[in-house]
Amino acid sequence: MVAQNLEEARRIQATILGVDAHNDTAQRVLIEKVDIGQRLSDGMIDLPRLQEGGVHVPFFALWVPSYYPEAEAVRRTLELRDAMQGVFDKYPDRIELATSAQDIERIVAQKKIAAVLTIEGGHQIADDLAVLRMYRRTGILSMTLTHFRSNNWADSSTGKPEHNGLTEFGKQVVREMNRIGMIVDISHVSDKTFYDVLKVSTKPVIASHSSCFAYSDVPRNMKDDMFRALAKNGGVVGVNFGSSFLSQKDGDELRKHVSQQSEMEPKLTGADLDAFAAKEHAQYDEVHPKIGSATVEDAAKCIDHIVKVAGIDHVGMGSDFDGIPSVPSGLEDVSKMPNLTAALLKRGYSEKDLRKIMGENFLRVIREATGH
Repeated sequence: MVAQNLEEARRIQATILGVDAHNDTAQRVLIEKVDIGQRLSDGMIDLPRLQEGGVHVPFFALWVPSYYPEAEAVRRTLELRDAMQGVFDKYPDRIELATSAQDIERIVAQKKIAAVLTIEGGHQIADDLAVLRMYRRTGILSMTLTHFRSNNWADSSTGKPEHNGLTEFGKQVVREMNRIGMIVDISHVSDKTFYDVLKVSTKPVIASHSSCFAYSDVPRNMKDDMFRALAKNGGVVGVNFGSSFLSQKDGDELRKHVSQQSEMEPKLTGADLDAFAAKEHAQYDEVHPKIGSATVEDAAKCIDHIVKVAGIDHVGMGSDFDGIPSVPSGLEDVSKMPNLTAALLKRGYSEKDLRKIMGENFLRVIREATGH
């Protein structure tokens, strides 16, 4: 990395919004009881490293594994929401919940972290629009429609195709999300579900943590035609930093991980189910990722590809930090974000371009979705 580029990148990164549309750090807060107000010796995200990396608007995913059934999934979602509230309450001078574009601008201007909360899996609403509405009222800003498995109303990219895309109820979910100002996230959905969503949604949608199928043909990556369709919708894709998403060499590792996840079917409830989830969390140990075949240059190459296919207004960051088993060299944790900015500077991107990629594109979608 050219030293001059890196110095300029640090200056830019310190002054931009710095939106990262997906991380899995809330799992650590709930399961491991980590204090992200302190610099941690492991994992990829904490408040000191967010500030150091110039990521001022992290999206914290309240992810509940697909094997949590209905009411259990709702209970677990609320536990994750409560765990994140504990962070907000402990560090009110450093991090605050943001539920609109106005919130984000105000909080970042105060030199604090503007935390966005998301749901990662439509099964977490237990097929009930009232639950969806209540999530929004608790400050949750977006929802990924599926996760590893297809749910009762939408097909997943890694699950069995059960509905040929969205069911009629699934279309109701999308319409209700549009109505209540909740962003529709199509990372994890099948290609057919993706196109069904675009037919239904009257607001821009996001792919919070997906990369380029052209460079790694894992199911969750997006094909070029999908990038073009997302651009027509006004949406934004957040590039996933997982080495498996950026390098074909590591793609097989992700397929194995997905297969193992899909096979899990514990017949448990309550504390026993939570204990099972905690054991699984420890087993995959994604807070001690290995360095994969990909590099920070591969992440820049993926961004560059999306810009050429979809346009500069439709790409952003969606690291998936604390949820990926392997990371690119040069992007080992969130503090290394200036390395990516420097790589993009080297490719000829202007500061204006970088401001869009590193936050303004997602801010536009948030404003259009929420109305403020």
